Amino acid sequence: MGHRIREWSPDQYYHVSSRGNRKEPLFLSGEDYSVFLHLLSKIHEKYPIELTSYCLMTNHYHLQIRSPEVSLSKVMALLNKRYAHYFNKKYDKTGHLFEKRFFSKRVEGLIGMAEVSRYIHYNPVKACMVSEPQLYQWSSYRSYYSSYTSYPFLNKQPLLALFNHCPQAYHEWCIMKSQ
Repeated sequence: MGHRIREWSPDQYYHVSSRGNRKEPLFLSGEDYSVFLHLLSKIHEKYPIELTSYCLMTNHYHLQIRSPEVSLSKVMALLNKRYAHYFNKKYDKTGHLFEKRFFSKRVEGLIGMAEVSRYIHYNPVKACMVSEPQLYQWSSYRSYYSSYTSYPFLNKQPLLALFNHCPQAYHEWCIMKSQ
């Protein structure tokens, strides 16, 4: 029996997540995180994907992503396949790196955009990896919190528009909602 066809709308954002097989780590070094983000950049060069938030955890990742030209399934298959190839080659492994097909859920409305982004950005805090989301290196939160340079695939404008283009207002809202 085949997989059901995933919903995809080119003008919608989706919360996408994927986890390591048997909950094993996807990222074992800083280089691994960097390679994953580099792969996102390379895919962005080929297909104009747009992320409003992301967070790479040890054994899974979260993306808030829109793919206006090609299906989300195509983008995610390309990303996961390329990363798995890199990881397996680097660590001399074989077989599946990812647990199963990626999770995706359509982000509903403007409030949904903010809520999903906050959830993604606060993942390292909930996992007790850092005390504040801006301290976590492998998340887009630092791009919102300060003038930290971001990747070309990150589009902060849709989210910041909800907060009158004021990063401080977004930061304060995240803190208030996370308490």
